[in-house]
Amino acid sequence: MATNTCQVDVIHMMDYTVLVKDCLKQKPIAQQQLYNHFAPSMLGICYRYTKSVNDAEDVLQEGFIKVFTHLSEYKFAGELGAWIRRIMVTTALNYLKKNKRYREEMVFAETPLHPVSNENPVVQLDARQLSDLIRQLPAGFQTIFNLYAIEGYTHVEIGQLLGISDGTSKSQYARARYLLIEWVEKYSSLPKNEQYAGK
Repeated sequence: MATNTCQVDVIHMMDYTVLVKDCLKQKPIAQQQLYNHFAPSMLGICYRYTKSVNDAEDVLQEGFIKVFTHLSEYKFAGELGAWIRRIMVTTALNYLKKNKRYREEMVFAETPLHPVSNENPVVQLDARQLSDLIRQLPAGFQTIFNLYAIEGYTHVEIGQLLGISDGTSKSQYARARYLLIEWVEKYSSLPKNEQYAGK
C-alpha cells in the first residue's frame, strides 16, 4: 500500500510540473486547470481575512493574477499549493491596507493586557462556527489571529508583514484570543435553538 501511495504522490507532483510548464507557455487550458484546482481552497483563505465573500473573491482574483505573473519564480522546491497560499495571504494583507473600510481597523497599538490562560475552554463548536466568530473580530485582530494561529507565522514575521513591532503583534493576538474565548464561552452556553437563530 505504501508503494502505491508513493506512486500517486509522484504522479501528482509530475502533473503539477507539467501543468506549471504549460501555464508558463501561456496555454489557456492549463491556466484554467490550475485555477480550478486551487481556487476553492484559496477562496477559503481569502475569506478568513475579509468580512464578505465579495471581498474574498476580489482578493482571490488579484491573487491569481499575481500567481500567473510570478509563476516563473516557482522553482518546484516545495508544494505548489503552499507557494500559492503565501501569495494569497500577502495579497489579502495588501487588500486590507488599501481598502478604507479595513484600513481604519488596521491601526495597531501596543497595549498592556492581563495574561490570558493557555487553557482552552471546553466547547462544542464546529469549524464554520469558529470561523464566523473569528470574522467578527476587528480587522486588525482578525488578521493577526489568522496569521499566527492558522498560518503559523511568528510574531516577528507578522511584525515585518504589517510594519509593527513583534510586541504589538503579541499584544494584539492576546486581545483577539481573549475576545474569542469570551465569545466562545458565551456562544457555547446558549441553547442550540438560539445558536442557530437567524442562520
